[in-house]
Amino acid sequence: MARTESLMKDLGTTAPDFTLPDVVTGKSVSIADTRGPKGLLVMFLCAHCPFVKHLEQAIANFASEYFGSGSVAISSNDAVAYPDDAPSELAAQANRLNFTFPYLYDEPQQAARDYHAACTPDFFLYDANLALVYRGQFDASRPGNGIPATGSDLRAAFDAVLAGQPVSPDQVPGLGCSIKWKA
Repeated sequence: MARTESLMKDLGTTAPDFTLPDVVTGKSVSIADTRGPKGLLVMFLCAHCPFVKHLEQAIANFASEYFGSGSVAISSNDAVAYPDDAPSELAAQANRLNFTFPYLYDEPQQAARDYHAACTPDFFLYDANLALVYRGQFDASRPGNGIPATGSDLRAAFDAVLAGQPVSPDQVPGLGCSIKWKA
């Protein structure tokens, strides 16, 4: 299993805009449709990656706890080379896990480039002004390491954003499968 770390984009960077199709509803969804009153969590996910599979239920639980606080998932993988990441498979994943957030498909891979997403999963948390305040791991849980998936790192950052408090700049890169770029 290849391991790729998140790129740790500069804190304070403004969230790039996007308008992408939701794999469940087929409707176009923009950043304005997904942001919450105090911020926005952008997650780069997919259906086939063992790192995502390891965390997917915990991610679904986390998002349902923070429902209405502004969350969206984007899959940017090349679905031709990785058919398990085709929109129909992503929709099946979203339905199986009862995702409470839009799950968007970035066929041109522009959102992944704009966000500097490097891996799945990759997490970017923005404040109410859409300034990046957290990028990094969900928590220290990895496939096979025996650490329970709780979302502790992301949870601490999200709680700070919701409370209007600063997020600690001490952040650990996420780890996962690389984005599957088109040839």
